[in-house]
Amino acid sequence: MFTIDDLADRLGGYLPVEEIQQVRRAFYYAEQAHDGQTRRSGEPYVTHPLAVANILANMHMDHQSLMAAMLHDVIEDTGITKDALAGQFGEAVADLVDGVSKLTQITFEDKAVAQAENFQKMVMAMSQDIRVIIVKLADRLHNMRTLGALRPDKKRRIARETLEIYARIAGRLGINTIRVELEDLSFQAIHPMRAERIKRAVARARGNRRSTMRQIQDSLQRRLDEDDLVGSVVGRQKHLLSIYRKMHDQRKPFAEIMDVFGFRIITDTVDNCYRILGAVHNLYKPVPGRFKDYIAIPKANGYQSLHTTLFGPSGMPIEVQIRTREMEAMANNGIAAHWLYKAGQTERPIAAGSHARAREWVRGLLEMQRHAGDSLEFIEHVKNDLFPDDVYIFTPKGDIMELPQGATAVDFAYSVHTDIGNSCIACRIDRHLAPLSTPLESGQTLEIITAPGARPNLAWLNFVITAKARSAIRHALKNQQRSEAIQLGRRLLNRALGGFESSLETLPEGRLAALLTELDLKAEDDLLESIGLGTRLAHATARRLIDSAADSTDAETSQHDDSPHSGPIVINGSESMAISFGRCCYPLPGDPVVGHLSMGKGIVVHRHDCGNLEELRDDPDKLVSLTWSKQIDQDFPVPLRIEVETRRGLIAELASLITDADANIERIGIEERGARLSIVNLTIMVKGRIHLARIIKRLRNLNHIGRIVRARS
Repeated sequence: MFTIDDLADRLGGYLPVEEIQQVRRAFYYAEQAHDGQTRRSGEPYVTHPLAVANILANMHMDHQSLMAAMLHDVIEDTGITKDALAGQFGEAVADLVDGVSKLTQITFEDKAVAQAENFQKMVMAMSQDIRVIIVKLADRLHNMRTLGALRPDKKRRIARETLEIYARIAGRLGINTIRVELEDLSFQAIHPMRAERIKRAVARARGNRRSTMRQIQDSLQRRLDEDDLVGSVVGRQKHLLSIYRKMHDQRKPFAEIMDVFGFRIITDTVDNCYRILGAVHNLYKPVPGRFKDYIAIPKANGYQSLHTTLFGPSGMPIEVQIRTREMEAMANNGIAAHWLYKAGQTERPIAAGSHARAREWVRGLLEMQRHAGDSLEFIEHVKNDLFPDDVYIFTPKGDIMELPQGATAVDFAYSVHTDIGNSCIACRIDRHLAPLSTPLESGQTLEIITAPGARPNLAWLNFVITAKARSAIRHALKNQQRSEAIQLGRRLLNRALGGFESSLETLPEGRLAALLTELDLKAEDDLLESIGLGTRLAHATARRLIDSAADSTDAETSQHDDSPHSGPIVINGSESMAISFGRCCYPLPGDPVVGHLSMGKGIVVHRHDCGNLEELRDDPDKLVSLTWSKQIDQDFPVPLRIEVETRRGLIAELASLITDADANIERIGIEERGARLSIVNLTIMVKGRIHLARIIKRLRNLNHIGRIVRARS
């Protein structure tokens, strides 16, 4: 059995004696604290923290991390407090232990909420000390190695959480040795039979292709020796989950995946990486489009390497990765390489850069946490953010930004700064104007155009893919909705008070404060927001603000049409959150309209003759008189049904005519109504009723056009 003496011998290779003694002291403290406790397997509990410390020792982590590993379950599983640990081992170690500890003080009805809250706590601790997550990953790795004693359903739950969160975090921080093992152990727990079959098939395939692997490896090594290039060639093994995902996602048979031979060439300098690339391209022909230079443009987690695919003997594909020893350490240990080099007091820029990138990522997590509505929303954002970054975009100044595959200009804008994202209105890709929803490709230069006073658009949520952009847009829209609801609520309440010959400004002092206390509201804005969102009626609120003892009938009959607050509310179409437009009747400027106060939506605008208003007229307090502003600079959707005689080129003719009339087509569809008759369903964007009448007049002048009807849902 692995003992503290074995660990101390291993630590002797890179830690001074006094630090090893502190690690020993932490072990004996944990052993005493966990005395009498056992794991499900029956072993003494202290074997777990010792194993976690051993995993960290393999990564050459510092002595404080190793002490935290020894003590990481003490706060949770024993009566010892954080303050007691701080007194014994210092604040830094106590903070690390607290960050890794699980939430046990709070009881949650939903286990998912508990896990999400636990992760939020860990993120807060990570922001103070990034080592928290490295200790947590080592803890999770040993737990996954010892899942055997648990029930199958619990195994699967822990494995899924590991796959969705912890394996991705390990990948995001570049700690690939832990990521690969976590993925394979999770796969074996979730799909034990599939994992076993693939494992047996891999063992057979490796035996069959051993001679071919040795032949290719020898030929690559000979070429390096002939060209006097320093480098060692090693075979690269695929792990189980990687094979399964390729078989499942790419619909490839096992034999086709195993036909690819993978090798890694480790050298001493960056210059030699490129020289070796030239040498292997001279030995075997490269596959076009399969070369990637992650040395010039590293991945977001700090990974650096040259990747190329070659046509080997008999045309078999060979994948080769070329990197330096430092890059190899980074590829395996990621951010942990920061401490690996610190241990020898020769910290390399590559490791320091990884540490800085990790801190930047954690800062981004904290920003998402502030914007998220709750812990479950936050953890969904984190899951979405933990996919590998594949697209590299240049700013106009030549800086490189990494974004996930499929990211858009809006994702880019928010990755630069939240304020840039909130105020962006357009973009230039390679100096040409392009839609904000355009998916970006590596190597493009992107310029964001902003405007003061611009605001995020709800439609952006349909195409942004980064968690930072999604959470920032939702946060801004929530604030925007509140601001607009408050403004609308103020107009509605003043209008209702106008019927009683009063207003918010002329109410007796203390009357509003008294009502807020009665309704258990904290501020005037809370009351106005609830009115603007339709959850509270303006007329009823006004009646309560006016003397409740007054005869409401007399008060209502005293309304004056010339009261400054009793006229209709003016709308211009730019009220994006508190006022929306009915998709049943598609009102346009120029149409007689009326508003309906809808719970949680604010005012929904309908045409005066909309059929849906019939059932709403029974509740007149929820109907609001509206009128259009004289200055409107918005486009509004309107659906048309057009009867046409079927003929070639008619749709193109219709589209051309509508575009020439300064309108855009949002949607188009065709219904066949016999051999010669079709119905064209169009949704077009117009300025108002007059603009629509002009377009319909032009359409009627076309040959083969029958009836044109403004459609309703």
